[in-house]
Amino acid sequence: MLVDWDWWTVDFGDAHAGAVGVLVGGSEPGPVYFDVGSGSEVPSTANWSAYDGRARRPRAEALRAVCACGWRSAAQYPLNWDTIGDQPLYEADIDLAGPLADWTAHLSVVRDAAVPLPEPLAALLVEMAEQLTAAAADAPLAALRAAGVLERIAARVGREAAGVLRADGLSAEAVATALGTTRSTALVLLLTAQDR
Repeated sequence: MLVDWDWWTVDFGDAHAGAVGVLVGGSEPGPVYFDVGSGSEVPSTANWSAYDGRARRPRAEALRAVCACGWRSAAQYPLNWDTIGDQPLYEADIDLAGPLADWTAHLSVVRDAAVPLPEPLAALLVEMAEQLTAAAADAPLAALRAAGVLERIAARVGREAAGVLRADGLSAEAVATALGTTRSTALVLLLTAQDR
């Protein structure tokens, strides 16, 4: 199902993007579609706020946190439609603190399982991100050039490190856990290193 991700971290990128998930009848419904008249393109969304029962769309019974890795929160947060009334969900005062806290706790588990970055490297990455962000506002062409240089450095170093891991016989599952990413992403890294 296509999900409109609500939360994202630089640590794990798309592998652990999070969102508010919807439950209808105890399961996650498919995306909702919007009738915009004739045409081949029918817009759709899986954003939680679209499940308000309007225009024959499903009406959310509860919310929970979901992650791009497939994780789903066990905690469910029922919606009180007596309080919500007839207003669209995006206008209702819905507290999303519970799902966000659940997703954040999930990220803590992922982060604890991932290999830690050496402190000097972590500090350097934070400083680099701050300087690049400032450069994007003050000198956008310089920021783009620096981003390109970093991409090339990251690709080269990534291939070298993945090559060492591949030679050591580390499995894609072990690499995925250590990096906090998906098995398929880890497998691509290892196969790319093999082909270099």
